Amino acid sequence: MKIYHNNRCSKSRCGLEILNNSKQDFEVVDYIKNPLSEVDIKDILKKLGFSPIQLVRKNEAIWKENYKGKDLSDSQIIKAMSAHPKLIERPIVVKGDKAVIGRPSENICALLK
Repeated sequence: MKIYHNNRCSKSRCGLEILNNSKQDFEVVDYIKNPLSEVDIKDILKKLGFSPIQLVRKNEAIWKENYKGKDLSDSQIIKAMSAHPKLIERPIVVKGDKAVIGRPSENICALLK
């Protein structure tokens, strides 16, 4: 199991706490310090069952200033998330071939069952 984590985010810290309390083994991936490749993002999207735009934090300044209102392909959105990891919703917890966004945190609890 993995959690894609941003320590500056309270929701992400909450997700990490849930995993710590679960007593299950997991890996913490700081995707801000170690940005995800386009292949990694595509794999996560597949596990989430999301289109790329569903994984974007649309209120981030980077999005508003550089991408909002543009007609972007899925590939361009994935490239943007890889180049600017702050654009990726968080936290993401992956278990096997399934993944959830930990907003709300109940999503993580459901994945752990």
